[in-house]
Amino acid sequence: MNPFTYKRATTQAEAIREVAGNRDAKFLAGGTNLVDLMKVNVQSPNELVDINRLALKKIEKIPTGLRIGALASNSEVANNKLVRESFPVLSEALLAGASPQLRNMATVGGNLLQRTRCYYFMDTAFPCNKRVPGSGCPAILGFNRIHAILGASDKCIAVHPSDMCVALIALDAVIRVEGPKGARTIPMTEFHRLPGDTPQIDTNLQPDELIVAVDLPTSAFARRSGYLKIRDRAQYAFALVSVAAALDIRNGKINEARLALGGVAHKPWRSLDAEKILTGAQANAQTFSAAADAVVKDAQPQKHNAFKIELARRAVRRILNEVANGKMGGAA
Repeated sequence: MNPFTYKRATTQAEAIREVAGNRDAKFLAGGTNLVDLMKVNVQSPNELVDINRLALKKIEKIPTGLRIGALASNSEVANNKLVRESFPVLSEALLAGASPQLRNMATVGGNLLQRTRCYYFMDTAFPCNKRVPGSGCPAILGFNRIHAILGASDKCIAVHPSDMCVALIALDAVIRVEGPKGARTIPMTEFHRLPGDTPQIDTNLQPDELIVAVDLPTSAFARRSGYLKIRDRAQYAFALVSVAAALDIRNGKINEARLALGGVAHKPWRSLDAEKILTGAQANAQTFSAAADAVVKDAQPQKHNAFKIELARRAVRRILNEVANGKMGGAA
């Protein structure tokens, strides 16, 4: 590990000022992703600015819904009564991620900024466009079982690893940030980026901006929601395919729908085409099957991951049926 300076910020202004003056500085919260990357020399910040003393841990009602502080731990959010009752998909997604020990340390802000767990990105013995732009993407011709089937480019086929983010994009979450130029909000749909020609840029957050909170708007569909994660083992594994679904059903008809997938793209993948099919239709197997087909109609699998297409179809049909019938999501 390369040497670095450690500083502990006591105010948001101090933290932002410290990072704004040094492009090689990083905010440090739970450290469950950043420290791992530092250990394998994937990231080498010359300064860590500890933000754990900032007052950003509240989970509270606001007039438009619920506000979750960026430093609230994944465990705190998953087990919060307001989250479990009003936004169950978020609780389920968080509990499906990592391990209890990691969930106790990991923060909401840090989860939003997770970097991919692509084998080639995590191993500096290989070239990687996310680490060194222009060096190549060995995953395209290599072993790519866990990689993207949607939204990839010839520069990168890595997938976003977060479970929480899949739920947030299905809930129309809004990210609140602050930086040297002041405060702004970023809709969750615009927070993460597809790789395109710049796979090294994961989000539309500026390097000197600090995530301070996530807002969840109250909605009719949020209460009837669930999360399904399919992985190689029951615990402590990233999703091969995951699905967050939320439905507002009235008299058997879907009034409004949200559908998002994880494990299939460089960012949490919200399927607007599937949502259009669901909205206004009857909540039945035929509708759910049509939505599942729409999700993967543009899929472009790699040599080792074509199985994800049918896996995604089945996962979508299953979680939509479970949510429509008031059952909880889970893991498979």
